Amino acid sequence: MVRFGHRARGATRQARSLNAASPSALHRRLRAATLGGRIACPLTISDDVSPRLPDSSSVSPFVPGGRLMRTSCCLFLLAAVVPARGAESAEGDSDQPTVPQAVIPLFNGRDLNGWSPWLVDTKQQDPRGVYTVRDGMIRISGDGFGYLSTTRAYKDYRLRAEVKWGTLNHRTRVGMARDSGIFLHSVGPDGNSYDCGWGSHQRNTGSDVSNGAYKAAVECQVMEGGFGDILLIDGRYADGRHVPVRAAAHAVERRVDADYAKYQFDLNANELELTAAAIAWLGKDTAWQDRPGFRGRHDVESPVGQWTRIECVCAGDRLTVFVNGRRVNEAHGLFPAAGKILLQCEGSEVFFRNLELQPLK
Repeated sequence: MVRFGHRARGATRQARSLNAASPSALHRRLRAATLGGRIACPLTISDDVSPRLPDSSSVSPFVPGGRLMRTSCCLFLLAAVVPARGAESAEGDSDQPTVPQAVIPLFNGRDLNGWSPWLVDTKQQDPRGVYTVRDGMIRISGDGFGYLSTTRAYKDYRLRAEVKWGTLNHRTRVGMARDSGIFLHSVGPDGNSYDCGWGSHQRNTGSDVSNGAYKAAVECQVMEGGFGDILLIDGRYADGRHVPVRAAAHAVERRVDADYAKYQFDLNANELELTAAAIAWLGKDTAWQDRPGFRGRHDVESPVGQWTRIECVCAGDRLTVFVNGRRVNEAHGLFPAAGKILLQCEGSEVFFRNLELQPLK
């Protein structure tokens, strides 16, 4: 879980109804970027069971909103008029994102080939052995704040992973709920998030953008009681410009923990444009507590010590999250919509295995 204490200029939290947007709000929205799209399927609720959504077969395919410019002249003119400052693109990464055409294993079960480490205190070095491979699993010890990053960027994929908690919590997470995350579409240089790590009173706002714990990205939360929350993590490009991470979702504003107001996914609610926010998964307990072993009434994650299956379907600017086969969250209009994938270290021991990307069908 990442805290949202920083509000960058021009990127304050917003939550306005698209159905009731004023003309000026609509004008601003058109000037920025389209947060279009629609929820693919209706919410179904059965008696005496938690809310749930239909299976993945009902998901509508992504339909791009733009059109291809065919002439070299148009392409030249388009490149020439892109503003140098304030452009809302996923620039800053040299890699062109890979679109899987076949299954891509992200972890070979033997070593961390294809991954690079980051820790807020030691940067690209890992002297404490926070990131290791054990018995065919990636082990993140939790002793620090940072991530393992894929060395390549990706887009338009189905990410599958299995996650299991260890027994250790470190530093400021001692006595608190076990916490990690899978960051999607991360962009910019290492450590560009404003957040310097849980419990830190410092903010990464200096001229060196690489003093944060994480990167600008869309996070799929991995946390006791919060598997499948969607968090929008702000950060900066290498030149210091703000990365305007954003999404739209059908959600209601609801305080589900003591640290900050969140929104909760609800298909019956108005559609909201969100920045610097968190979208709690469909059945998250409103009495959630930040303590070890917490389980809500409708939690679908596996008990501590057992494997939980997570799937993140990234189709264009839409994200759909499944936990143990249950669809639990959805957002669209994502920016960025491509980038590297991060496995978060946030004070808790956690194991990952069977990490792979599948092509969208």
